[in-house]
Amino acid sequence: MRARTLVHGQAAPGPPERLIKGVVFAVLSAAVVIPFLTVFSTSVAPTEQISDAGGLVLFPRGLDLTAYEAIFSGGVVTRALAVSVFVTGVGTALSLFVSCLLAYAISRKHFVLGRPVLLVVLIGMLFSPGIIPVYLVVKQTGLLDSLWALIIPTMVSGFNVIVLRSFFQGIPDELTESATIDGASEWEIFSRIVMPLSKAVLAVIGLFYAVGYWNSFFSALLYIDDATKWPMQLVLRTYVVNDAAMGQADIGSERMPPQTSLQMAILVVSMVPILIIYPFLQRHFAKGVLTGAVKG
Repeated sequence: MRARTLVHGQAAPGPPERLIKGVVFAVLSAAVVIPFLTVFSTSVAPTEQISDAGGLVLFPRGLDLTAYEAIFSGGVVTRALAVSVFVTGVGTALSLFVSCLLAYAISRKHFVLGRPVLLVVLIGMLFSPGIIPVYLVVKQTGLLDSLWALIIPTMVSGFNVIVLRSFFQGIPDELTESATIDGASEWEIFSRIVMPLSKAVLAVIGLFYAVGYWNSFFSALLYIDDATKWPMQLVLRTYVVNDAAMGQADIGSERMPPQTSLQMAILVVSMVPILIIYPFLQRHFAKGVLTGAVKG
């Protein structure tokens, strides 16, 4: 029997092993891709085909954009999309800024309150204050029915702060010490040395924050009464959970598509921004996660 080819000192997998891996990979890929394809296909499928299929369609027989015309003509989805973009953009920027400042402070060895602040962050990860106390705080600070209520209460994540702290501690001390000798302030060290070296972990943490803000609907359900300030996910929940009659009345299109088509179209619109952003951050993702989580 001929010996297997060695790859990195180990025997290369044979044809049966490669076949099994290929089948498993194909099954997992199909499990991820088929739901997305079904959602998009149903949103553009003709009304008759949706009715014949009794709901979801995998391969549309034509292209019908009535659902997209309907949801964008009334302004409900457009307004909600603008709200979500604002909350996600501003919230992610503020969260990154505050989290980086906090993580950098507790990563510095000479910071006297480093351990007490770190203990507070860890306690915040383990124990949640609950819905009612947070609601009372939001109410007392005058944030009810304000878009800032969707940003400020969830601005800092303890987990993300710990990941950033671990990464900042991995930066060689020689860099910061030499900058201190040259007369650089802490802010200059933070902004000119630490931040440029942290692009990978910042991309990962920024993606975590952005996805959290974009997908959040429960905060809006608690704090926002004005329907004109609803984010995209709360509008989507209204169409999926409730009877779409109210949503269709708000849309006001002459020829209304089926409820299922409307739901799938709104779902597609809610997924597109994250799907567009992720490829630009994907190359930093694995590096940022490993660098922020492993010290050696």
